[in-house]
Amino acid sequence: MNPQHFAGGFFMRFFMGLGKRIQVEGVTKLEDKELLSILIGDDLVAGELLQMTDHDLQTIGKLSAEGYELVPGLDRSKARLLSAAIELGRRRTAFSRIVKNKISSSRDVYNRYVDRLSDLGHEEFHILLLKRSNQVLAEVRISKGGLTGTVADPKIIFSKALALGAAAMVLIHNHPSGNPNPSSSDKRLTNNLVEAGKFLDLPVLDHIIIAGKSYSSFADSGLI
Repeated sequence: MNPQHFAGGFFMRFFMGLGKRIQVEGVTKLEDKELLSILIGDDLVAGELLQMTDHDLQTIGKLSAEGYELVPGLDRSKARLLSAAIELGRRRTAFSRIVKNKISSSRDVYNRYVDRLSDLGHEEFHILLLKRSNQVLAEVRISKGGLTGTVADPKIIFSKALALGAAAMVLIHNHPSGNPNPSSSDKRLTNNLVEAGKFLDLPVLDHIIIAGKSYSSFADSGLI
């Protein structure tokens, strides 16, 4: 028997079996490996991906398309398909989350940004610009960096805020390490921006650091 024909027949029976289970039990009854197998089209490759990420779906969600291609047998087209599926899931979660247009607490800011920043493998720095009533005026991404940091230029931050006529702002960035505690450089930057905001009559109300599904707030911690 031709081994390729045998393998092809095995996978055809495998996916036909999954199709019947979905029809009878629903997709929610499938295991992680089976769901990945449907997206990737290969049960063995799905197992390799899970093994590479220690069966951690959060880690899988953070990988780029290039990261998926590191898995033997996972080619570029399959990697892009998997990336698209992960992004759809992320957007669905973000859409279903209640997001207020008026900011009254650090939790409101966290809810706006957690789905955008929590799974990133790099740091990003954002500012949330507010009107005088603390209604949201605009969201601006200032910079995108690497795993351990990103550049947040005060000149760029305040030029954007002043150009848009903001009355106040909140700083937001993420820690891919999973540790929400501010670093010494985070504290220095925040202090500098707070002082500049006082001079320009454009107060910095808070600095939120998002790390996975947790966060820290400079205002809540008494650092502002």
